[in-house]
Amino acid sequence: MAETYIGYYFKLSPKLHWDEILLAQLQNLNFESFEITKEGINAYIRKDLHTVNILKDVPLIQSDQLEIEYHVETIKPVNWNAKWESEFKPIHIGTDCVIRADFHQNFDKKLELIINPKMSFGTGHHQTTYLMMEFVLATSFENKTVLDMGCGTGILAIAASKKGAQRVHAIDNDSWCVENAQENAVLNKCQNINVTLGSQLKKEHTFYDFIFANINRNVLIDQMQSYAIALKKKGTLFLSGFYKDDIAALEKRCNENGLTVIELRQKDAWCAMRCINE
Repeated sequence: MAETYIGYYFKLSPKLHWDEILLAQLQNLNFESFEITKEGINAYIRKDLHTVNILKDVPLIQSDQLEIEYHVETIKPVNWNAKWESEFKPIHIGTDCVIRADFHQNFDKKLELIINPKMSFGTGHHQTTYLMMEFVLATSFENKTVLDMGCGTGILAIAASKKGAQRVHAIDNDSWCVENAQENAVLNKCQNINVTLGSQLKKEHTFYDFIFANINRNVLIDQMQSYAIALKKKGTLFLSGFYKDDIAALEKRCNENGLTVIELRQKDAWCAMRCINE
């Protein structure tokens, strides 16, 4: 079942530069995702990780240099099928790739992914998934082993499988996402994808040529060591789910674990990086 989340909706006056400071301070807490808005920032945290005084350690909230207003809402899990079926449109990435639902027409592209997202994240519409798909299109996965960490719909695992990966492992901490990724793997006739429920890599997991991790800054930093251990020598780690201001912290964490950042990409406020296990 999908998680219940708590949403914090911040309005800053003035906003310029202060939103970046607030974002940095919120990222030190258990918030999982953020949205930059015209007025400020929206921040989301799982209900089981939320406390009523969670903002007490956010210095900017007490600052007299700006005005900060916010309200809090509980976001209950709902089944979004009807909504996305009416609004979900195919997305084209480059000239040879399209991501569509099973009720859309066939575009006869070289890489055509059928993704029914239901309540899972990952259709290519979000900037981070788009950036990761750009990495996929520029990479050869022939006869390689791949891990999709925090797989959501399974889109990256499916794309790697369709591009020739020998074996693909996908992990997500939400049972709904696991079920959804399994369904999408079947829709795309990808029989070499193993989807499992979990929140982190375990010692018995094998070594991978490629690892995808499109999650968020805090989880990426926390799990970086496990990615480095599970990655083969000269293997590639693709990361996304973070902002430009997070690059320095992530690069530092990569370097601490023998990983070298060799490429950065950005789309709007979101970023992605490609790293090599030296």
